[in-house]
Amino acid sequence: MATDSAAFRDRYGPWALVTGAASGLGKEFARQLAARKLNILAVDIQERELHEQVASLRERYGVEARALVVDLAGPEVLATIAQETADLEVGLVANVAGLAHVGPFLDTPLAVLQRQLAVNCQAPLVLAYHFGQLMRKRRRGGLIFISSASAYQGTALVAHYAATKAYNLILAEGIWDELRASGVDVLGFSPGATNTPGFHSANPQYKAVGSMPYMEPEPTVAEALAALGKYPSKIAGRANRLAAVLTSRALPRKRAIKLFGESMRKLYPHIPAK
Repeated sequence: MATDSAAFRDRYGPWALVTGAASGLGKEFARQLAARKLNILAVDIQERELHEQVASLRERYGVEARALVVDLAGPEVLATIAQETADLEVGLVANVAGLAHVGPFLDTPLAVLQRQLAVNCQAPLVLAYHFGQLMRKRRRGGLIFISSASAYQGTALVAHYAATKAYNLILAEGIWDELRASGVDVLGFSPGATNTPGFHSANPQYKAVGSMPYMEPEPTVAEALAALGKYPSKIAGRANRLAAVLTSRALPRKRAIKLFGESMRKLYPHIPAK
């Protein structure tokens, strides 16, 4: 666990690799890590936004920052990133990039589901494997996997997305136990509904689900960085954590799944749920 910026940089620096760094939570992770004086390798497929982000980090925080435009679903993603980081000591990997698609499973094109699997699961897997090896040798470092509140039960309209996020959560918790004696911290972090472009892209009717907690990126990421080195996994926000206790412990699993499904259908009434 490292609390102040100097200790944080000693444990997780000098470079942090952040996927999905051009927007949303990835952008906020890059910003907060730069504020802690880590140099940033920002990875995303959105070229213009990524270069703007890197320029902003350099100017605002006085750190080194590099942009790496890459398709995380591509077959050469690990080779490309390994080559680009050969001269860097990456002490923290934040696997933030994720693809979400809202709609019934059987009405979603198979190619979309396969791309989700590549970005949400395959990319974090290969990056954690590659950089985890290096961190274990140095006996320090950190790996962050972004999961989701939807990962704790089957969730209608995002069934495949929720399954990919469950993979990240369980992988993170298992690696946490394997590496905790090696000086490498691992965290599976589960945001709930968050004010990001990705969340708004499917036009959620948020007022229809008034009880659903809603968070901004800044406190969400701050919670993740504070939890790193303390817990194997954490859910963002008190309200989200209370909801998780209710659905995972207080309710029968069948009822919890139905409850989440009902909320999703209210949130996206314009999407046919066949």
